[in-house]
Amino acid sequence: MNISDIVKEFDNNLKKVKASGHPEPTAMSLATVSKEGKPSSRIVLLKEFSERGFVFYTNYTSRKAQNLADNPHAALTFVWHELKKQVRVEGRVEKVSEEESDEYFASRARKSQIGAWASRQSAEIKNKLDFEKRIAKYTLKFAVGKVPRPPFWGGYLLVPDLIEFWEARDFRLHDRRVFERSSDDNWKMKKVYP
Repeated sequence: MNISDIVKEFDNNLKKVKASGHPEPTAMSLATVSKEGKPSSRIVLLKEFSERGFVFYTNYTSRKAQNLADNPHAALTFVWHELKKQVRVEGRVEKVSEEESDEYFASRARKSQIGAWASRQSAEIKNKLDFEKRIAKYTLKFAVGKVPRPPFWGGYLLVPDLIEFWEARDFRLHDRRVFERSSDDNWKMKKVYP
């Protein structure tokens, strides 16, 4: 089996979830591990996917980015209750190119662009007014023209080694298909017990 077939199945599921009216069909749990071996999980949004992998964006000074710098392996989980399906992805993470990050940043709403500059993601905030002052500062700084991408903000690509499709069945007799990348870059499928 090749990765294009697996990505096509993921795409078909995502289209069905979008059509169902799900409020955040691209929401996924991103799990990382610190250099001390402590796991951490949070919800991020999938912004792109292809045979290369799954892309999300964040502040490079955030906790998740620090975890990825220390341990470039992560896991994603999509939970789609409307379809009674779940997709898990595990793999190695790398930064996307500067050009890809620039292109995506330029497509964001201006307020989101200002927010990227103003947020010191994962740093302690003493009071909400501090954040509001930073938003005002960068709104004024970029009052005219395009907002450039901050050098501390950009994308990550999770290159999958494992993709699992889980589907609910009656009496908890769920269907689980696990696709794993082999050393020759082919993909092998196996069914596993629920």
